[in-house]
Formats: sequence, structure tokens, C-alpha cells
Amino acid sequence: MTINSPWNYPTLLCTPPWKIEGMFQTETVLPLEPEAYTITQEGEIWRVTVKHSGSVLYEGSGPVELVESPAPF
Repeated sequence: MTINSPWNYPTLLCTPPWKIEGMFQTETVLPLEPEAYTITQEGEIWRVTVKHSGSVLYEGSGPVELVESPAPF
């Protein structure tokens, strides 16, 4: 069986670790390529925003970075 679609290397939002319901969460999978987002910092607050809509995806402590996943999924 031939698969015609390319591998998807998703964007990962990497944030400082914090404890949520017993789990440490540091990476969140995002649906768009890294260039579709902007990161800003105002004092201690970091924001990740979708460029075309202005939607804020993350607002909190930093540092924050967007990376392409090294593995497809």
C-alpha cells in the first residue's frame, strides 16, 4: 500500500514545566507551521499569538519557543 501524503512534522510549543494534574507539561502540539505564530514578551509575561487571526494561544511565564518536532506524527 502506497501512502501519498507526506509526513507531518508538527510545531511544538515549548513552555516552562509546571505541574498539572500530576503531570509535567512542557510541549503542546500546534496545528500550523512555526512561521504562523509570533512570540512576544512584556516584562515577565510571554505570549504566543497566531499571526493571521490574533488569537492568543499561550500567555504566561517564559521562556517560550516554537520548534518543529524532530519526529513525524
